Amino acid sequence: MSAMTQSGRRGLARIERLFDALADPARGERTAIAALLGYVALWTLYGTIAKGSQDIHADMSEQFALGRELALGYPKHPPLAMAVVRAWFAVFPTADWAYYLLAMVNVGLALWIVWRLCVRFLDGEKRVLGLALLTLVPFFNFHGLKFNVNTVLLPLWAATTLWFLRSFETRRVLDAALAGLGAAVAMYGKYWSVFLLLGLGIAALADRRRAAYFRSPAPWVTIAVGALALAPHAAWLIANDFAPFSYAIVLHGTGSLASTIGDAFGYLAGSVAYVAVPLVVVAVVARPSRAAVKDMGWPSSPARRLAATAFWAVLLLPALIAPFAGLRLVSLWSMSAFALLPVMLLSSPLVAITRRDAVGVLALAVAFPIVMVAVAPAIAFAIHSAGPAPAAAHGSLLARPIEQLWRETTDRPLRIFSGFDELTDGVSFYMPSHPLAVRVLDGIPSAAIEERIDRDGIALLCPMRSSVAAADWCAKAAIARARCSPPGKEMEIEVSRRYLGVEGKPARYLIIAIPPRQPQTPPPSREPLAACIARHLMAGK
Repeated sequence: MSAMTQSGRRGLARIERLFDALADPARGERTAIAALLGYVALWTLYGTIAKGSQDIHADMSEQFALGRELALGYPKHPPLAMAVVRAWFAVFPTADWAYYLLAMVNVGLALWIVWRLCVRFLDGEKRVLGLALLTLVPFFNFHGLKFNVNTVLLPLWAATTLWFLRSFETRRVLDAALAGLGAAVAMYGKYWSVFLLLGLGIAALADRRRAAYFRSPAPWVTIAVGALALAPHAAWLIANDFAPFSYAIVLHGTGSLASTIGDAFGYLAGSVAYVAVPLVVVAVVARPSRAAVKDMGWPSSPARRLAATAFWAVLLLPALIAPFAGLRLVSLWSMSAFALLPVMLLSSPLVAITRRDAVGVLALAVAFPIVMVAVAPAIAFAIHSAGPAPAAAHGSLLARPIEQLWRETTDRPLRIFSGFDELTDGVSFYMPSHPLAVRVLDGIPSAAIEERIDRDGIALLCPMRSSVAAADWCAKAAIARARCSPPGKEMEIEVSRRYLGVEGKPARYLIIAIPPRQPQTPPPSREPLAACIARHLMAGK
């Protein structure tokens, strides 16, 4: 017991030294950077281990696949996440750990920007506490490990908010230009960022100092820089009939007024639940009075009220607008709206927290990722035992057999690949050649894609003997395409994922390699390819 007590005291002493270093104006910045680097490393290690019994998430593999051919926009989303992934993997190997590292670097950057954002509102000790509280929010660890169009907004919204508040207070042209650039880049991340722009605009209009602000060059510089930066993507949207908006409407915009109102309340309740730990911790350690709670929610000082207006407007606007737009909200989308949460909770002079309690919260924040790394193998094993979906379990296992069958079919490099559902992007990520992932088995591909398939060939992958009707159709479509193409090779293979010596559920797959059509080789029939495929599909019924 004595040894355990001494170990506990030494650990607490280390936390106190870390707290003092973070709170010290001379050492705080470099200590915060070092602490965040450790945070990124621990959560990357957790993600690599805890998700080791499955492949990367479908959002992540889709971004990698789309990023193989950069564009100013894509059918589902604007292009920033894809460009970031493309740039990252130009340096790092295409491995799961590297993707989780990207995700956590993104989170670490967001937390550092929040740290900088708090300089104007919080003293040293409260600033440390605010950073510690955010590391207990799932957006900055569990959800942050899935790099996608939602998490990419975490640092972008924080930076844009920081630059906007600076530009409003100082009227400096540089801060105003950065605010406009940040807003534009956020829109390149996800169109959801329109609520950030609206919220910050409302905050500026609602502030009593608005006349001085709008008489200065700052707002007009922000608008001009933002508009210029967004112009290329706006041109792309016009040229492509606003395709991402059509996708969003189909996916999230078909709700009735009653259902969207219900979703709006669910969005607000879920958003509060996600940040429940910081709310409870502050309530317990600060025990704020009624006057303090009022001052936290709606401050009296101009600078704090501007920040509060921005916070509330950005968070609440979606719930106010969505029912009238027929948009079904998801509470997870609020993840990027909490950069100002530490300011809201701690900046009031009526909120007092003892050093002992603040050190205790920091100790909790330090222990949390360490504990999660320790239990990560058990989490991975539980996921493996539950049996992840085939797309999450087998993609990496199928990459090598597909490449091998292709090499047996032709000496040309594998450039195009198509498979069933999420397997298309997932398998492409794990193939050394990283072929272009296309969808040719669940619809009619474009003439441009068919020309590329004629020139480069294609590898196909479908589940076999599946009870899922779409999977069964995939196999039939693949076989029909093979019958209407140059002679290639096909094989069936059974795979199962093994983790910690335990075999997972097996599944069978059909792999077909269709080589490029040689210029001197005539088509197998005179009928068009689509008609040939349709004929074979009808014959196979």
